[in-house]
Amino acid sequence: MNQSDIAKLRLFNQQITAKKFTSAKEIVAWMGAMQAQDFPMAKLAVGVRLPNATDKMIEAALDKGEILRTHLMRPTWHFVSADDIYWMLELTAPQIIASMKFREKWLGLTNTILAKSNRVIEKALTPDKHLTRDELVAELTKAKIRTDENRASHLFMQAELEGLICNGKTNGKKQTYALLEKRVAKKKILGREKSLAVLAQRYFSSHAPATVQDFSWWSGLSMTDARNALDMIKSKLVTKTINGNTYWLPDSFSLPQKNNSIFLLPAYDEFLISYADRSASIAEKHQRVSVSANGIFHPPIVIDGRVTGLWKRTIEKKRLVVETNFFRAHSKKEKQTIYYAAEGLGRFLGVEEVHCRF
Repeated sequence: MNQSDIAKLRLFNQQITAKKFTSAKEIVAWMGAMQAQDFPMAKLAVGVRLPNATDKMIEAALDKGEILRTHLMRPTWHFVSADDIYWMLELTAPQIIASMKFREKWLGLTNTILAKSNRVIEKALTPDKHLTRDELVAELTKAKIRTDENRASHLFMQAELEGLICNGKTNGKKQTYALLEKRVAKKKILGREKSLAVLAQRYFSSHAPATVQDFSWWSGLSMTDARNALDMIKSKLVTKTINGNTYWLPDSFSLPQKNNSIFLLPAYDEFLISYADRSASIAEKHQRVSVSANGIFHPPIVIDGRVTGLWKRTIEKKRLVVETNFFRAHSKKEKQTIYYAAEGLGRFLGVEEVHCRF
């Protein structure tokens, strides 16, 4: 096994080249959680892993509460299956809340203010309302709770991490918040040890080959917790040592054959962002172009597991335009396949006319 094999196996295990699920809830559960701060791109990240998916199909799963968008792990926005939300919050929220204390102190957000904010938010959303961020900010302002200087983001994140709120139904093109217990009936908590094992199993099944450092980065767990979690499930895994690094993967793996796969993956896709070491899929000199200094990931063009350029999309008079920024020369055949991938993006978005600018 070499670096190229690692990248191809990740495409396979992440269900990009092999699609065995048919619903958003199934693929999100398989992945454990999927980063989702860029909402349109996050919907595409789910869609690229499902056959014949559409943007409307992913939004419908969110509106039905089958998958949820909330803050988890590192922390940032993630999609998570409704079946997993409570045990995952129990596992990851305490350390995130602890990490926020310094910034909250600087903003003057005391425990008293945070508790008051939760009460205001809960009252505004009771019994089963779905309100936009602006509507909730107005309620907080009426209660004389400051929301400037990014305080609102901290207040909402605190409410999410405490299991009070999550995403509600989309209101036009606006995202909303709703009470979590109204969207998902509270389920039995797994307990910390079981949760660690389940999270590790999800990660190493869906993201393998991966190192324990990769798992720690993805989950936000300390290296001690990450190693303990891996110890609980490693009897079901095998290891491969490549360039001095130990990679873990399911014991029933087989190397996928070369298939000249080409994908237009979304920004922040798990294929890149879920690993501490991304060298198997992208050259170091290209990482500086693909990921900005402040951590913004740009949408990559991926050929046989390697990032060969970036792409961006615009809608011009009901026509999808895909523009490319190549890291190397691309053959006529590769460009044609990129165009086919762009057509697939058009079908996902419900746009019939597609144009590529190479």
